[in-house]
Amino acid sequence: MSATQDESIKGTRPEDAKLPLGKTFAYGLQHVLTMYGGIIAPPLIIGSAAGLSPEEIGLLVASCLFVGGLATILQTIGIPFFGAQLPLVQGTSFASVATMVAIVNGGGGIQAVFGAVLVAALIGFLIAPFFARIVRFFPPVVTGTVITMIGISLTPVAANWAMGGNAKAEDYGSLANIGLAAGTLLVVILLSKVGNAAISRMSILLAIVIGTVAAALLGMADFSKVGNGAIFAFPQPLAFGMPIFEIGGIISMTIVVLVILTETTADILAVGEIADTKVDSKRIADGLRADMASSAIAPIFNTFTQSAFAQNVGLVAITGITSRFVVAAGGGILVVLGLLPILGRVVAAIPTPVLGGAGIVLFGTVAASGIRTLSKVKYDGKNLIIVAASIAFGCVPIVKPDFYESFPVWFQTIFHSGISSAAVMAVLLNLLFNVLKAGNTKNNSVFAAAPPRMVREEEICGLIDGDHFEGGKLIDKDGYEIPVVTSEDYEKIQTGAIQMPTPRLAGNSEH
Repeated sequence: MSATQDESIKGTRPEDAKLPLGKTFAYGLQHVLTMYGGIIAPPLIIGSAAGLSPEEIGLLVASCLFVGGLATILQTIGIPFFGAQLPLVQGTSFASVATMVAIVNGGGGIQAVFGAVLVAALIGFLIAPFFARIVRFFPPVVTGTVITMIGISLTPVAANWAMGGNAKAEDYGSLANIGLAAGTLLVVILLSKVGNAAISRMSILLAIVIGTVAAALLGMADFSKVGNGAIFAFPQPLAFGMPIFEIGGIISMTIVVLVILTETTADILAVGEIADTKVDSKRIADGLRADMASSAIAPIFNTFTQSAFAQNVGLVAITGITSRFVVAAGGGILVVLGLLPILGRVVAAIPTPVLGGAGIVLFGTVAASGIRTLSKVKYDGKNLIIVAASIAFGCVPIVKPDFYESFPVWFQTIFHSGISSAAVMAVLLNLLFNVLKAGNTKNNSVFAAAPPRMVREEEICGLIDGDHFEGGKLIDKDGYEIPVVTSEDYEKIQTGAIQMPTPRLAGNSEH
């Protein structure tokens, strides 16, 4: 049976494709492994900042997995007015970590974080339909730029994972860690080259498994703590007490929610572009409502803001599996991991460098998808400066994270993210140049990409060494003018219908 026949009954939309049950869960697991490091990082960071015990931090992690799984199922399967019905994995947003740590350090504790998240998410829910209408301001020049920046901004994450993930560890950045990441990357590349479509599409999952086995053999993976702790546990609602509502925390978290809405909109547009499916303002609104509804419920179950994971958008691009049911299966696996901490501990034992090696390909694929979108753009002066300025502006917080340290906190919250920085700049410049056209120059600006100068092959095939142009005439090496004739006269000369002009020295005006 061919790969196409084996794979499924396809719906009218690419994302409605249904794969066999085994493949659905295998590809779903691949999504979980891809984003697992990202989803457990926020509770680890925030829990540590709040001074929680290891058991309490474990509860935060389990809650993040549980709620992330439910949010993913809502986003992919969808109900009326909720869910974009696209292959988008949901999880705890890393964009909110810095703000939540600031709230914790401000004295409110983790209860103040939960209160700020709850109120900010409700505000985000109310503005989601209006926010979705900006889709008309996201032509390819904007979406391509933002998608490219998603991939670029995630590259430092992959590099950090490849080095070991923990900058305080003794082996951080060691040759062993980077070598393990490089080996995993090599396996991904080799498996992607294999002629078998199923193996190629599961290259990320297989590479992670192979990399983990290799790490275990080298003594770089520790599974000794997998058996410690409960096997089954349901996340207890309000385990840390009732939320506390502080106006400062709510305002700062509302700004973060605006950033999350921007990034989720970009992810929805990105996965729509990859899946080659229609994404309109209604679909974006449904996706944002699911995002914010999940974020509002999250604090009740001891977790934080939810958003789409950009690294999984890269996985959709690299595997070509656009089925939303695959990602829904991944959501189901996340729910199970949240209920079965022992399984979560197994996945947590995967060495971070292995995830880093896989992440290099995944995040690079996101950037490549953006470049593919940008290839559709006509690079006149206006669009070239939009792309150039937006990507450069988005790279500033990536290459120089302390660039905005002297700016107000609200400004830092928005522009500390390379994704939101590029999105804001691209939207504003697109408005300036392509929507508000008054004052635009009619001629190409200095930023326009000059067309390449070229000649046809047949135009130079008759030239020999020494031929050159002088005073607008073609001269041979001996100084004689070479007649330039039309194609019609050339054919007549070849057949003898007319006589070839007599060669004359350059500068000779006689006829």
